[in-house]
Amino acid sequence: MLISSKDLLLTARAGGFAIPHFNFWDEISARAHVAAAEQKQVPILLAWAQKHEADISIDEALNLGKFYGAQAKVPIVLHLDHGFSPDLVKYGVDHGFTSVMIDASAEKFDKNVATTKDVVNYAHQRGVVVEAEIGHVGTGLSEDDANQYTEVDAAVEFVKRTQVDSLAVSIGTSHGVYKSAKTPHLNFERLSELRKAVPIPLVLHGGSSSGDDNLNKAASLGITKVNIYTDLANAALHAAQAQKYASILKMIEAEQDAVKSLDEHYIDIFNTVKLSQIKPATAIGTL
Repeated sequence: MLISSKDLLLTARAGGFAIPHFNFWDEISARAHVAAAEQKQVPILLAWAQKHEADISIDEALNLGKFYGAQAKVPIVLHLDHGFSPDLVKYGVDHGFTSVMIDASAEKFDKNVATTKDVVNYAHQRGVVVEAEIGHVGTGLSEDDANQYTEVDAAVEFVKRTQVDSLAVSIGTSHGVYKSAKTPHLNFERLSELRKAVPIPLVLHGGSSSGDDNLNKAASLGITKVNIYTDLANAALHAAQAQKYASILKMIEAEQDAVKSLDEHYIDIFNTVKLSQIKPATAIGTL
């Protein structure tokens, strides 16, 4: 079933665990994510990002997401990830995403506020929740790069002015592949400060290769959702490459199994609570 993420993330916030956010880029990955969620009996966010538009359009993603989400035996949030265009995000709101992210984090603070507030007003009128980002999660960071940690006062003011439902914060993770082979250092002190000061769920981008212990600790300290993409895409690629002399059906099966297995690993790392342990009255609101 397709659900909204609002009550789900609030429950994760209270319970000290995180909900997995898995990006899909084709039918194989979407099917694998739902299979993993069903196997582990947990809810997930099934997400499409605007940056994948050249490979899979928003309409294709909506069709796949709505089909697999509706068929799923567990609750699925169909999420639009990193929407840089307000018009595209609003299109997603109107056509079936149950959660959306407007990402104006590269803009100046006031511009980020204005853009986010506009999308929030539009989405809330239509019953869809909104995620935004403040601070800036880098791309391919090395250990020596200066990441732009989210400032506590700015985060509080941003939430107050935008009325956004969840907030992506920067504590040292990176999108994509890290330049250094070392596990990144995360600023858990800053995360704890943000958790105490910000009244809405906090989410973490750039989870891939950020270290199992880091991600487990982040979930326990207040991160309610962790985004994973790069690790999954690489797992699918390596599985397919290993089947180079096999049939296309064997390649597809190998890709799906590899993604599903890694999904299940991250579900365990995030301590995601099984549906049987979540109170229905507070955890899940269906659409």
